[in-house]
Parts: sequence; structure tokens; C-alpha cells
Amino acid sequence: MVLSRISFLSGRSRCRIALALALLLAVVGGTLLAGRLQAEDAPADGDAIGSGTLLLSGKGVAESLPAVRLGTDMDVTVSGPIARVRVTQAFRNTSDRWMEATYLYPLPEDGAVDSLKMVVGDRVIVGHIKRRAEAREIYEKARERGQKAGLVEAERPNMFRNSVANVGPGETVLIQIEYQAPVRQVSGEFALRLPLVVGPRYVPAQATAENPARSETAVAKDIDEVTAPLAAPALGKGLNPVSITVHLAPGFVPANLISPYHRIAVSDDGAQARTIRLADGAVPADRDFELRWRSASADPTLSLFRQALDGKDYVMASIVPPARLPQGKAPPREMVFVIDNSGSMGGQSMDAAKESLLHALDTLRPEDRFNVIRFDDTMTQLFEQSVPATPEQIATARRFTEGLEANGGTEMLPALKAALVDATPDDVKGVRQVIFLTDGDLSNEKDMMAEIAAHGGRSRVFMVGIGSAPNTFLMRRMAEAGRGTYTNIGDGSEVNAKMNALLDRLKAPVARDLTVTVDGAPLDFTPRRLPDLYAGEPLVLLGQGQNLSGRLTVSGMIGDKPWSQTVDLSAAVDSPAVARLWANRRVAEIEAARAAGETEDDQADGQIAELGLAYSLVTSQTSLVAVDETPTRPAGARLTREELPLLLPAGWDFDTLFNGAAAHATPPAAGAEAGEAEAVTLPRTATGYMALVEKGGLALLLGVALLLAGARRKVRV
Repeated sequence: MVLSRISFLSGRSRCRIALALALLLAVVGGTLLAGRLQAEDAPADGDAIGSGTLLLSGKGVAESLPAVRLGTDMDVTVSGPIARVRVTQAFRNTSDRWMEATYLYPLPEDGAVDSLKMVVGDRVIVGHIKRRAEAREIYEKARERGQKAGLVEAERPNMFRNSVANVGPGETVLIQIEYQAPVRQVSGEFALRLPLVVGPRYVPAQATAENPARSETAVAKDIDEVTAPLAAPALGKGLNPVSITVHLAPGFVPANLISPYHRIAVSDDGAQARTIRLADGAVPADRDFELRWRSASADPTLSLFRQALDGKDYVMASIVPPARLPQGKAPPREMVFVIDNSGSMGGQSMDAAKESLLHALDTLRPEDRFNVIRFDDTMTQLFEQSVPATPEQIATARRFTEGLEANGGTEMLPALKAALVDATPDDVKGVRQVIFLTDGDLSNEKDMMAEIAAHGGRSRVFMVGIGSAPNTFLMRRMAEAGRGTYTNIGDGSEVNAKMNALLDRLKAPVARDLTVTVDGAPLDFTPRRLPDLYAGEPLVLLGQGQNLSGRLTVSGMIGDKPWSQTVDLSAAVDSPAVARLWANRRVAEIEAARAAGETEDDQADGQIAELGLAYSLVTSQTSLVAVDETPTRPAGARLTREELPLLLPAGWDFDTLFNGAAAHATPPAAGAEAGEAEAVTLPRTATGYMALVEKGGLALLLGVALLLAGARRKVRV
């Protein structure tokens, strides 16, 4: 069209237009190139991966206060190695309209949600577990009839959505859920982690070379499931305050109680019990809460619990191999470091990731080999393949790391593929370790697990979660699939201690080739595929059988020495939590088998639904729904739907995340009518810049050609 219009102009006009086009395209092309390329001391250039969808695309940035305000209270009881958590969310309607509100919130990825109550005035409505589609249908019918209704759905194993319908003007409705989760133990330290905010998720492109089958429908589904409006910084931190109380009864005298990210107040409730509260009362929901403690005496090495339910026995056993064994020099290692420098890492997270990588580089030995891969929506592999850890190569890697800046989308899959490429797959003497430094805030977690299952080989994958609200579901599942471990670095002050502990574990011999036998009645154990264990890590087994009896033995190799430990199952202590923890862990195994291509989707969905219904668990196939049978919304009164915004996780940089564009995006309409689309398309951050530069270059050449043609015509005239 442009060329056809130019052809009707005079030679002088064409000359001027062509010159203007050439100059304009040159400026645009140069700006794209200068703004995207980084001055990296590396032999390989970043390769464009493809076009992805910006974090929160489709949900937008909320720039005004929501009509429905939310407050959350968490009451936690820790009994031995199990935490029971009651989460109460108060939805208060401050408007003069009838409202429906939804809120996306995180839970531990191994938490088993099993209870829902809705409190309206002095009435308590108990929720029931249903298949997901049936629960959604019940909720929507109640919503249309004007009945108050609550719905809890699992979008991911660590991400849930609460919906509440028909909250009247000035009214408050309480939605209360309960879940249980195991307490973590590493090297004698126990930890309880309560996620408080969902970090914005990056939704990968509709189709890439790595995943050509990804459709627009799949992208839209991801956006709907894993994103929510983000509160603009101008709204402050007062949205969605959270209060926390922990009743700690670990079964021994707790000592060294710390909460690294929040101020706490501790009171004694007896010789072996403590109550922990937030010293500042309610706090913003912008970073995860963590509580750690140790035993005041010798560290326990075994926990054994049982539960009888519906004619079956369940057992939970935690067995810790020796933390250290006499060892010679650690074998040579190949270490591949993968660092995330996407936009979500902007701010404190990028600083912590770079510091962690620099610290790890300093621990390399001359006999080791290494490589560094960085990724956003492009990828750079520092060396074509792993190189010896010479002072010169390490210096090159340090300069490369120090020059990294956060920008762009989180296309992790190509970086994982590159990291798993093993030039010496038959090397049985050497050790190959892949260390990821990332917040993991992306939506295609299944693709990551599938890639490790298909091409992990002898590589061990270790995940280092960076920041205040990492995607722990992705981190732990990738580490499990890759027979590695997961470490969280919540802020920069933890880098040295956490990285030293991780690197020490990587040098120690692992407990491998593990097997479990029972000399009494058989038990169905999970995990069925036993992991390797690193220094100080417990093996947590959950079993189901008809009769709990006999002795359980775990055997394996530590280095080149055989190791085993035997426990008497009759010594197990009663616990009301073991059965659901077993079922929840079995669900995770089915999902892992699905990702690895070992189970068809229909078969996996059926098995998960059966477990969810049998054990009253919220899963990908089952939801909890509660309905007040008495309609309250007057006939003819319209219902307004509102999705409540989330705070940006602490330490994240708003402008870096959105390349400065989100602050100017149109906010979602406050109080859109229920059922209306609430779409705000934000800029795409994963466009391959080299493709744009090439197009700009071609257009520039075209402009120059037109310019020259016009000049020649002018001379002839």
C-alpha cells in the first residue's frame, strides 16, 4: 500500500518520503538493538526464543481500591512433624452493590486442603467435596439464584482460588479452609513455611520450537488460572493484611526459634510448647512467612506416626541417614549454573541470584568443569560446552555474571534443555550437577518436569529459589524429578549461609539406590520411586495397608558403603493427619507420571478425582463448595463481580517487571458486571528482538533503494 501510494508522487516527493522512512527505520532498528543487546564478555550471543505473554496479561494493574476488602487470619497448630492450618478470609463489601469476589492465594505445594466453612452472620455452612465441574455448576446456580455461596478450586498444587457470591452492601462473609502439611527437616533444623502471596506468573508463547502444540486455548486457560490483578504501588501495602498465630508442640523442647522475614513474639505454653505471633500484628501479604526451630537436646532421627481410617492403616516414617561418613576426596564434577535474569527477578532478587552464582564459582576446583547459562525470553550459553575451571575461565564467568540485568519474559524450558545436554553420558565416575537460580514464576511447570523425565540422564538438578515468594511447587517438583534438592534464599543476607550449606551437601556422598522392605503385612508406599538423599535430609515415607505390623527397613549405598536402618512399626504414634497426607502425596505422584508421559490424561484425571472424593481433598479434579439455601439478593438486583488484586512480592521491582509500561496500563473496571470480560492486554515482553531488527534492516534497505531510485530519476529529469 505504501509503495502504491509512492508511485503516484513526484520524484522529489518520493525522494523525501524515502529519506524520511529510511531515517525513521534506522532510528527504530538502532533503538531496538541498543535497548536489547547487553555488553557481555561471552563468546555466544543471546538467541531469540519466541514471543511470550507478559506476566498478568489479561488481568491488568489495579489502580483503585477494590470495593470488596479482604483480611486473612492464619491459625497454625504444629504437632510433631505435621502442621494443621486454619485460614479464615473475611470478605467485606464496602459498596452499595451486591458483589461477587474472587481471590487467588498460595498454599504449600504439599498441603492437603480438606475443609471449607462459610460463615454468614451467625450461620455456619459446611462445604462438600465434589468433582470440579459439578462444584462449579452448583456455585454458579446458587449465584444466579441470589444465594450466598463459596467455592475453593485448585489452579495449581500450590495455588488456590476462593470465590464468594452475593455479598450484600456493607456485609462481611467469612470463608474458612483448613489444610495440613508436613514440617520440613534438614540437618536437624525444622521449618514451617506459609506462602502469603502468589508471585506474578509468566505465561509462555502460544507456540515455540520447544512446544509447537501449545494453542491459544491453552494460553488463555493459563492466564485465567494463574493470574490476578496486581495492585499498583500507589495503593500502598494496606491491602489484604494477614495475621498469624502458631501453636508449636514439636514433641520435644524447641530452641533457636527464628523467623527470618518477619518479627515475632514468642511465649511459653509449657515445657515443650510455644505460641508464636507476629510482633507487628497484621502484616502485608507480600512475602512468605517462615518459622524455624531446633531441638534443645539431641536432634531426633526418626518420626513414626500412624492412623486407622475406614478399615485401612496408614503410616508416616521419617528416616534420616547419617549426615556424614568418612570420605576421601570428592570426585570431579561438572557443574552447570543456570541463572534467571527475566523481568520478575528485577530488584533484590537479581542481586541475590548474582551473588549466589559468584559465590558458587569461587568454590570450583581445578579438576571440575563448568558452564553458565542465562535466560529471560532469550538465552545465552557462556561456553559452547563445559570447560575446565581454570582461573581464566572463572574470571570470564564472573564478568559475565556481574553484567547481567533483569529484563524480559521467563522462558525457562530452552535453558533447561541446554543444561541437560550431556557430552559424556557414560561417565560413571564423574558427577554432573545442574544448579538453577530462579524465582520460578511461570505457568508451564509440567513442561519442566516432562523435560527432566525425558532427558535428565545422569544429571542431578538442584533448585535455588530466589526471592520473597518463589514458586515452590516448581522448585520442589523439578528437584524431585532431577534427584536433587531445593534451597530457598529469601533475601541477600542469606546468600552465604544458604549457598555454603547447599555446596557442602553437593560435595558429600549421597544415599542412593534406596529400597524399602517390610517383613510384616505389605504396605503401598509413596514415593514409589525413592530419591537420592543428601547430607542431613530425611526420607519421608507414607504408606497404606490393611494391617500395620512388622519391621520396616530402608537400605541403600552411601558412597561405596552399604547402609540400612530398621524401625518397628508397632512403635508408631497415633496421628489424625497421616491418611490425607498419603492421599495428597499419591496425587502428586500421578501428576508427575502424567508429566513424564507415563499416564494418559484421562486415566490420571480419573485417579485424581477418586482420591479427592475418597479423602475429601481439593485437587485439580475436585473442589469444595458451600451454599446457603436461603436466597438473600433481592430479585432484580444486579450482581457485580470483582477479582481482588495482589500485592507485588517484597523485593520485586515494578518498573522492571513491566518495562515501565504497566504503570500506564488501563486498570480493570471496578465492579464489572458478573460474567463480563475483564481483559486488559499489556505489552509483550518476550518478542524476539533479532527478528525485529532484521525486519527493520530490510525496511531500511528498501527505503535506501527508493531514495536512490528517486535520486536517479531526478538526475534524468
